[in-house]
Amino acid sequence: MLALTRKSGYALIAISYLSHPKGSIASATRIAEEFDLPVRLLMNVMKQLSHSKLVRSVRGANGGYVLSCDLRKKTLRELILAMEGPIGLAQCFSFERNGKKCSVVGSCPLRWPIHRVQKKLEDFLDNISLAEIVEENTSYEYK
Repeated sequence: MLALTRKSGYALIAISYLSHPKGSIASATRIAEEFDLPVRLLMNVMKQLSHSKLVRSVRGANGGYVLSCDLRKKTLRELILAMEGPIGLAQCFSFERNGKKCSVVGSCPLRWPIHRVQKKLEDFLDNISLAEIVEENTSYEYK
């Protein structure tokens, strides 16, 4: 099954919360409490989002995180890359990440069809802005 990991899902939840007027600045703890998420994991997610310049950390008593990008110009693929690294549909695409080479990569009859599917997946994710995801979330009432 192809699915977002918890880290990517939590990152989307945090970005959605920060894009809402009530959540324009919030700590990882506040976001975790709002959605009953594990605080430690969300803190790591927020650090990764900050490192990727999707959010910015604000110091001080009322500090936390704020969005640091235009969500209309950031894509779902960029978020997934920030949280997970390169997207690999098959083992031959994850060679650089895990250091293992597929044993049949040189003679695989599916190599090029899978490459085409990989490219279509990347193009699809590149055409979904984070704003589209966040803007569709109008029914949730933040505490």
